[in-house]
Amino acid sequence: MALSKKQKLWAEKVNPETFYSLDEAIKLAKELATSKFDETLEISMNLGVDPKHADQTVRAMTSLPHGTGKSVRVAVFARDDKAEEAKAAGADIVGAEDLVETIQGGTIDFDRCIATPDMMALVGRLGKILGTKGMMPNPKLGTVTPDVKKAVTEAKAGAIEFRAEKAGIVHAGVGKVSFDEAKLKENILAFITAVNKAKPSGAKGTYIQKVALTTTMGPGIKVDVDNLQNDLQQAAA
Repeated sequence: MALSKKQKLWAEKVNPETFYSLDEAIKLAKELATSKFDETLEISMNLGVDPKHADQTVRAMTSLPHGTGKSVRVAVFARDDKAEEAKAAGADIVGAEDLVETIQGGTIDFDRCIATPDMMALVGRLGKILGTKGMMPNPKLGTVTPDVKKAVTEAKAGAIEFRAEKAGIVHAGVGKVSFDEAKLKENILAFITAVNKAKPSGAKGTYIQKVALTTTMGPGIKVDVDNLQNDLQQAAA
């Protein structure tokens, strides 16, 4: 099968056997993002964990220093003063029983869901719906909280949730290719630092095994993990 013009460019620029430094990988990803829309830069990390075991699950939330570049719609389950607080903070949808009915009716017009603790008995009715979509509010992730102002503000600013899938892979969008290279690098290092902090007690051996970058429509670019450790140390210094 003949390669397209874009695939030929990828073949010329990216060697699938080469592990690039983070700076090189970011530069390549931006160079190869030739779509007419602003592509998302995504990171994929293979971790030395088996999420089937409770002591090896990886799940947390973090904020990126420069946001994700994506507009996030936030829904909040709250009443009275907390509902007003959520609206003032910029929540897109705020409700209680009415919001439950809307979701049960099949309308989920939001990306992140937050709830005050007193609303969880109500939100629990939506476990099968929100749970399968990874949207169920969770106190460990800060999405069940009395401080809805902070939760909404962080969500709108680009806080992202990550979790290890069955094969121990974590992935997330870490910015748009329109971001300059320095901002993308800071976002990536912040994300990897958060994944490191979320290392479970049951993880054995090498925790971060493989890292790759890709854009929405681009090829995978392998990142040199050993070199990456130097970047993390410099960022932490």
